[in-house]
Amino acid sequence: MSLYSDRLTRLRAAMTATETDLVVLGPSSHMMWLSGVNPHGDERPVMLLVSQSHAGFLMPALNADAARQMTDLPFETWSDDTGPAAALDRLLSACNTTGAGLSVVLDETMRADFALRLLDAMDAPKRRFTEDTVGRLRAMKDDAEYAAIKAAHLLNDEAVKLAFASLKAGMSEQDVQNLIRDHYKANGATAAFTIVGFGANGAFPHHHTSDTVLTDGMAVLIDTGCRLNGYPSDMTRCGFFGTPDAAYKEVFETVEAAVQAALAVAKPGVTAGEIDKAARDVITAAGYGPQFLHRTGHGLGIDVHEPPYIVAGSDHVLEAGNVFSIEPGIYINGKFGVRLEEIVILRDGGNQIFSELPRDML
Repeated sequence: MSLYSDRLTRLRAAMTATETDLVVLGPSSHMMWLSGVNPHGDERPVMLLVSQSHAGFLMPALNADAARQMTDLPFETWSDDTGPAAALDRLLSACNTTGAGLSVVLDETMRADFALRLLDAMDAPKRRFTEDTVGRLRAMKDDAEYAAIKAAHLLNDEAVKLAFASLKAGMSEQDVQNLIRDHYKANGATAAFTIVGFGANGAFPHHHTSDTVLTDGMAVLIDTGCRLNGYPSDMTRCGFFGTPDAAYKEVFETVEAAVQAALAVAKPGVTAGEIDKAARDVITAAGYGPQFLHRTGHGLGIDVHEPPYIVAGSDHVLEAGNVFSIEPGIYINGKFGVRLEEIVILRDGGNQIFSELPRDML
């Protein structure tokens, strides 16, 4: 439990710095990160409330015994026949949050009816979301999180190498996906997601892996990630089945140059927008600006997509410990797509890539 005690202490320090009276989390990755509790989520209100003087759960009685195995924090329980109102009032009282106009941070991922129930039980609270408290802390990965994310990426490297080495004419995208996911399963992981795009399907950034069959002269894009010990990996590699033509080589080299440009500026103290601009400028200068259809990256932690987001115009200043993707792409409709993706962690003065699989054309 020491990991979660440390995170609670860090959260209370952030609450002091931001003049926050109460943090309220629903069943979510936020709750999992802070407490280790990952409760069943349905229409029954579940919340974790944290103030400077108290931290405890609002929990349906039927789930309480299971949840107690994961935490030492106290519970206010309620049953279906009585409802949660009295239990929530007791918890708010224990948190010493009965005054008017208190500053409340709400989990932006929790159900709206949970959030409204909490706000209605308080006296005109001032509310905001978790960006400067739990969200900021989650974005700064600790050593245990780094180790888990690294292990997931090393396994992912193996799966992607195996997939490209196994390609042969007549295989379907689904066949390749199954091969990757079988490798995850055989090594104690589960699939977080898998995108396999042959030929023109690679031009759809979020292609749904299909029954399209591989033939000579097709580009191949594989974007996949596994989940190991609670944390995911995410990586995209591209190759060509047969002999790539000049157009494919040019696009591939441009995307690789964009990755290198973004990596060169990714360090603590720069903004997310500066990293996006570094990648986007390379692709725009090569004449493919309109074919770069998405942001340059997203954060990764307990969730595959979480803050910080590496998007054009963002003035969000990045910090040491932030983990995020750098994944520029060029998508030529009707022909192929190329996206090369690394997940990095920011270190003092620079960044470190999790994957150890080269980005060379495969």
